[in-house]
Amino acid sequence: MDAAPGLTTILREWGRIGCIGFGGPPTHIALLRTLCVERRGWLSATDFEDAIAACNLLPGPASTQLAIYCAWRLRGRLGALVGGLAFIVPGLVLILALAALFLSASPPDWVRGAGAGAGAAVAAVAVHAGWGLVPGSWARTPARARWLLYAVAGAVSAATIGPWLVLVLLGCGAVELALRGRIGLAALAPATVASGGLVSLAWVAFKVGALSYGGGFVIIPLMQGDAVDHYHWMTGGQFLNAVALGQVTPGPVVLTVGVVGYAAAGVGGGLLAVLVAFSPSFAFVLAGGSRFDRIRGDRRARTFLDGAGRAAIGAILGSAVPLTRALTETWQYGVLVGAAVLLLALRRGVLQTLVVAGAVGVVVALTGGPLPH
Repeated sequence: MDAAPGLTTILREWGRIGCIGFGGPPTHIALLRTLCVERRGWLSATDFEDAIAACNLLPGPASTQLAIYCAWRLRGRLGALVGGLAFIVPGLVLILALAALFLSASPPDWVRGAGAGAGAAVAAVAVHAGWGLVPGSWARTPARARWLLYAVAGAVSAATIGPWLVLVLLGCGAVELALRGRIGLAALAPATVASGGLVSLAWVAFKVGALSYGGGFVIIPLMQGDAVDHYHWMTGGQFLNAVALGQVTPGPVVLTVGVVGYAAAGVGGGLLAVLVAFSPSFAFVLAGGSRFDRIRGDRRARTFLDGAGRAAIGAILGSAVPLTRALTETWQYGVLVGAAVLLLALRRGVLQTLVVAGAVGVVVALTGGPLPH
């Protein structure tokens, strides 16, 4: 086993993962395991698996919380801050630079085409992400009828009441707690924030970082209704671009919120949104890292996640509905069908699929085809 690393090593290694971590949480977890368990021996395999389980019980981006927690185990709170920032910042810089390109007042046609093509594939990526979670969750659930009810509730909510989805997720968790006799039903849902500007942006980012269960694509319905329909920070097509950018850049998928923040208030808005969205992850680890073993064994936490997590799976699947509705050009539906075939039938990777879809969009743009406004 190697000696505990210094802060410079954590900065370098976690930054490297932040730079090459294309592919979302599965890639991040694999890279962290290779580094911390297999190559350096800083953590035992059991400790690492327990950390994954504990992070999955927390709301927000689980792979980010895992990266912060691993750094905390090695160098305490300062290590957690250094490791977490090193993991997040490379993707943040890249996604804000791309947001400036794709959301500019008059981007080149080939850029608009690439965004329209990649964005057209996003609904298929959402279905792929949600469907991948179904077998494991279904196998672990003895109460299959409730599993279906929670999943349907999440799917319908994501398709119809996006910004309010968080209430459904929390409600499903509370119902499961009540049915198992852990607590009585309580008003767990937070009040909505009515004011506009940066306060509203901070609230949207907070929902993404602190109140989303399931991570990854469950953030889409939480953001889309607010960003597109309620506050009008961006068009439906621009939101599709934002989701695609979150998939093709390294680092956490939750960095998508930075594109929404950029659309709302420029670079400052992007930085604010990311700061608010990731602050809960740092707070969970810095304040409760020593209690992760107890969190993992807490029956109430697992019971709540049984309800909220199942609803989150349904929400990821249901997010495909508003994403599809955001398409405006006929050729984009063809790209969507092609992406579904690549992902679900041919089992190609998400990054490869989005690159191919973006390339189709570039061809359409360069040949004079219609592009979304």
